Amino acid sequence: MVKIKVQSKYVTKYKNGYPLVHRDMIVDDHLLKKEGSIFYLVDQHQQFIAKAYYGKQNKGIGWILSRKKEEKIDFNFFKEKINAAIQKRKHLFNDQNTNAFRVFNGEGDGIGGLTIDYFDGFYLINWYSQGIFSFKDDVIRTLDELANYTGIYQKKRFNTEGQYIDDDDFVKGKRGEFPIIVKENGMNYAVYLNDGAMVGIFLDQREVRKAIRDQYSKDKHVLNTFSYTGAFSVAAAIGGAAKTTSVDLAKRSKSKTIEHFSVNGIDYEQQDIIVMDVFDYFKYANRKKLKFDLVILDPPSFARSKKHTFRAAKDYTKLVKDTITITEKNGIIAASTNNATFGMKKFKGFIDRAFKETGDKYEILREYTLPSDFKVLDGFLQGNYLKVVIVKKQT
Repeated sequence: MVKIKVQSKYVTKYKNGYPLVHRDMIVDDHLLKKEGSIFYLVDQHQQFIAKAYYGKQNKGIGWILSRKKEEKIDFNFFKEKINAAIQKRKHLFNDQNTNAFRVFNGEGDGIGGLTIDYFDGFYLINWYSQGIFSFKDDVIRTLDELANYTGIYQKKRFNTEGQYIDDDDFVKGKRGEFPIIVKENGMNYAVYLNDGAMVGIFLDQREVRKAIRDQYSKDKHVLNTFSYTGAFSVAAAIGGAAKTTSVDLAKRSKSKTIEHFSVNGIDYEQQDIIVMDVFDYFKYANRKKLKFDLVILDPPSFARSKKHTFRAAKDYTKLVKDTITITEKNGIIAASTNNATFGMKKFKGFIDRAFKETGDKYEILREYTLPSDFKVLDGFLQGNYLKVVIVKKQT
């Protein structure tokens, strides 16, 4: 068993439960050769701290699996962790109105670099490094023994550049007939497990979509920016919005949004679905003096078009400022980010700065982070990456 020494200033951090192995927090990382290999983390006195696996991804070079020196990392280890996670989601498996959710959430459930999602009888495994993928047989066998499934799919979200590997995603069972129409709080969404890195819906926004439908949309004119497949727009329309406008630069976003309206029995021709750079749309809306009662901001952490580059940590304040100008008095802004490099306090600071710079006043109505099925560790704040703030623009 290779012993990797932790730099002395980080020993307490790891002993307090930090789960991610960083190259710059250890010594002798050159001893790590094969992804998937198990190694010990030790302190400067060679005392055992934890047992980890080597797997390179954009966050680090491995994850801690056990704080017990004698614990074996084998099939029984994976079965115990995944079974515990399934038991914690039993209420979701029994929910008649929701059949799409996260079953296993990486380090939050004890195995970093691995997530498992459930879509109405189908399991989707996400592998975030070659290292965790080397345990594929143990994970598949665990699902065979614990889960009653129709089929299993996978996404390999790694290669030498740390990108998604586009190959056949089907693993075993019965192949799905896509799209699979899943339910989320009674709303329908079309899901594709066999069509690239994305499946059509981000499960971590479940509670926010419900709030948009139930609390903020009735009789409102709603703008959904960076709309992807229009999931928020569907929630708003079902919630009684007077009209929704969905804006995204990706050409396929239009057909995907039309599909999502259609599977909910909504006439998409009564909605606006626009393929355009969001920042160009803000300029267009200002020229036309358009105003919205509810604006949804859910940009990627990083986005680039021919004219614009957006980095959440740098540019979110400007995004909110642009939004304020097209938001009605007493209107709502639902500001969201999945950037893990900053916390909720800093995110609210971006919003506060935007309102101060425009001279407008605001009230925070509600905050959201990850739902309970996206289990996170108290000692690993970046794992709780989702931050959503519902803001009311005051007169």
